[in-house]
Amino acid sequence: MQGMPQPAFYMFMCAVERPPQFPKPSCINAQNRDLFQYLGSKLMEKGIINTVVPVQTGCLNRCSQGPMMMVEPGHHVYTGLDKAKIDRIIDEHIIGGNVVSEYIIDEMAWGNAITPAEMQKMAGVR
Repeated sequence: MQGMPQPAFYMFMCAVERPPQFPKPSCINAQNRDLFQYLGSKLMEKGIINTVVPVQTGCLNRCSQGPMMMVEPGHHVYTGLDKAKIDRIIDEHIIGGNVVSEYIIDEMAWGNAITPAEMQKMAGVR
């Protein structure tokens, strides 16, 4: 018996919406609240929803860059999303295989990953 195929991509979109007076910005607000639904609809329209999994997440810790989404595999973080950018990311990155580099988070804002062991050392745990 053959197993169900694994998804080719996961698209993790921040779904944090804070109150307007909150000191930290939000990825989601009244003007863009429908972005995740739009993403899912576009994936269905393109016929790829079963191989691309959209996932709503908590904060991705770059709030001033939002709305944002991480595409895996590859750890590609897209910022300042709107519907036109989502369309391009689906067509060019997900279907076409080419990262849309002008929407990728600035390297200075993201940087390299820190391993759990490195984080423990920095925190003085061990």
